[in-house]
Amino acid sequence: MSAPVTFSTFSTASGHKFGHAVLNNPAALNALTLPMIDLLDPQLKSWAEDDSIAGVVLSAAGDKAFCAGGDVVSLHHASKRVGAGVIPPEAEAFFEREYRLDYRIHTYPKPILCWAHGIVMGGGVGLMVGASHRVVSPNARIAMPEIHIGLYPDVAGTWFLHRMPERTGLFLALTGAIINAGDALLGKWADAAIEHAQFSNVLHAIENTSWQGELKSDREKLSAVLRQFEVNAPTPLLHTHAKEIDAVMNHDTLAEIDVSLRALQQSEVVWLAKAAQAYAHGSPTSAALSFELMKRHAGADLADVLRLEYQASVGCCVHPDFPEGVRALLVDKDKSPKWNPGKLSEVSEATIHDLLKPRFLGLHPLNDLSICL
Repeated sequence: MSAPVTFSTFSTASGHKFGHAVLNNPAALNALTLPMIDLLDPQLKSWAEDDSIAGVVLSAAGDKAFCAGGDVVSLHHASKRVGAGVIPPEAEAFFEREYRLDYRIHTYPKPILCWAHGIVMGGGVGLMVGASHRVVSPNARIAMPEIHIGLYPDVAGTWFLHRMPERTGLFLALTGAIINAGDALLGKWADAAIEHAQFSNVLHAIENTSWQGELKSDREKLSAVLRQFEVNAPTPLLHTHAKEIDAVMNHDTLAEIDVSLRALQQSEVVWLAKAAQAYAHGSPTSAALSFELMKRHAGADLADVLRLEYQASVGCCVHPDFPEGVRALLVDKDKSPKWNPGKLSEVSEATIHDLLKPRFLGLHPLNDLSICL
């Protein structure tokens, strides 16, 4: 059985090497598991400390997906095993180590090219957005769809969604709408659109480049390599429908947005109607939690964002909506989740505060995030 993440290096014209990490679980659309995280994070650390390595490429096996998200099915099974209201140890480990990996990518001291083709969702977006150079294929299907499973846009999602133009990030958080490569460029989730078929040619161009072993210079060189292969991305859906989205989202309270989103289900624009329908069928608690986190994370430090997200994610594991949402969408696949509560008006402030409270003794598990990379 092959490893779920494979590693190799290749030499370049200057004698420097590039590390190449490949997510290798294509049968599961490269869904990110804890064993994959535990392979990838220490290898990235090792390459960061190796002076012979000028940069890193992160890609994925198969033609369909870079990464369809985190392995929430395993967390669902763990929750069922320990029983309602109990935090599975697997969940604590998964979220802590996933967020450490995301932070490492965001703060990496060398260029990282993330080659994100096809389906890029949830935890896959988390891997992509932190890289210094983010490439999406023109046919990419990208989303933060956690509202469908009783979670929220984690992996720093409440941070990078907040930074998007106007309130488009909040729209995506509440609806889980699928966006295209043009949207990823517009929202600064990606830097270039390149056909997936060009991947081997991009690698050859990296091989034929002389690298300096200096971050600023090498980032510029990698950008120049990618410019040779760029193609036009599809017109951003968020730009095409900006007026409609602004009209729906331009309210002070989530209750007002809720009314507007439900009315949007009648839109003649199929994409908007589907987005609104997805919101209406999503977890009301997830919507309220997403709204609260995005308010809190305006201007917040990334490490602090991930610390609070850890508390929220562990909190979701003891709330009934997360295991129920995963069951309905990914386990039994009946797509009929029974949310508790079932209406936004029934989600109390106390519930959201409870989801966000610390559930650990002593120091925060991510206390050392910004100093121990």
